[in-house]
Amino acid sequence: MKKLLYIPLLVLAACSNKPKDKAAELADLKKQQADINSKITALEAQVGSKQDEKVTEVSVVTLQPGSFTNYVQIQGKVDAQDNVTAYPQVPGTIIALNAKVGQRVGRGQVLAQLDNSVIRQQIAQVEAQVALNRTLYQRQKALWDQKIGTEVQFLQAQATLTANEKALSALRQQANQSRIISPISGTIDQMDLKLGQVAQPGTTGIRIVNDQNLKVKADVPESYSGSVNTGNNVKVLVPDANDSLTTRVTFAAKAIDPVSRSFAVEVKLPSRPGIRPNMTAILKIADYAKSAAIVVPVKAIQRSEEGDYVFINNAGTAKRVVVKSGKTYGGQTEITSGLKAGDQLITEGVTDVEDGDKIKVTQ
Repeated sequence: MKKLLYIPLLVLAACSNKPKDKAAELADLKKQQADINSKITALEAQVGSKQDEKVTEVSVVTLQPGSFTNYVQIQGKVDAQDNVTAYPQVPGTIIALNAKVGQRVGRGQVLAQLDNSVIRQQIAQVEAQVALNRTLYQRQKALWDQKIGTEVQFLQAQATLTANEKALSALRQQANQSRIISPISGTIDQMDLKLGQVAQPGTTGIRIVNDQNLKVKADVPESYSGSVNTGNNVKVLVPDANDSLTTRVTFAAKAIDPVSRSFAVEVKLPSRPGIRPNMTAILKIADYAKSAAIVVPVKAIQRSEEGDYVFINNAGTAKRVVVKSGKTYGGQTEITSGLKAGDQLITEGVTDVEDGDKIKVTQ
């Protein structure tokens, strides 16, 4: 009995260990693989979307209206208001030098004397004639007052004296032309004269400079003719003297030079110890000013074919705003439209954001 019961159990065990169909098993595994791949793809999409949502760190500045001034920067030269050369009016040999280079002289001071001995001899002769004719005239007048003599004699004496006096005055004027006289008060800046040298009018002279009365001369391009005028504020920088000051344009020419296409400007300078004529000076002329302007750094402005634009902070999101730019000076640009006071302008990290990107404001 026991053997009969044992045999069926072996048969059943053998039947339970019978291998499955290979094709079915392969299909089942492929199905499981497809399900797993599908789940992996879905999870990757979910994880990837969270990773793509990045936040860019930026710096912002809150815009407030402020003053803005645009300057025209040009190079000029320091010159003396009074810078003249004194020449003799007649040729002659120099017999005396009464001044030297670097000496301060006054207006009307005789700086050099030319030989005028011939004229002085003539003056002495005419002076003697004048003295004689004056005596004759006085005597003739006294007789005429007493009704003695004729009127013709009196008039002849008077005319002779007048003619001699005029001749004497002309000779004295001619003698004065043999002197070199300073026309202004200032300092002798150049004098190459020597005793015995023959001086010629318009050739041999003495330059006098009044260094207490200086100005800056410069030429401004024609394009600024409508904005640079007399009275504009100007900053004057003299690099070699390490000096600067703020003043006004004292003269702006109306005519445009046909060759250089520019016009002249002048700026008077107060007395400054370190500034000398012919020094290089830089003029920064204010040609535009606005007291309540929206001004942004140049680096914050982006450019495209459609125009200029900037990014502002819109509740943690970068917002692209189209703007209209005005004048630019010193790395700052005036915005004439598109922005208002209180806007938070993105200044750092602006090249790393696009419209709608999440941003984090850092100090």
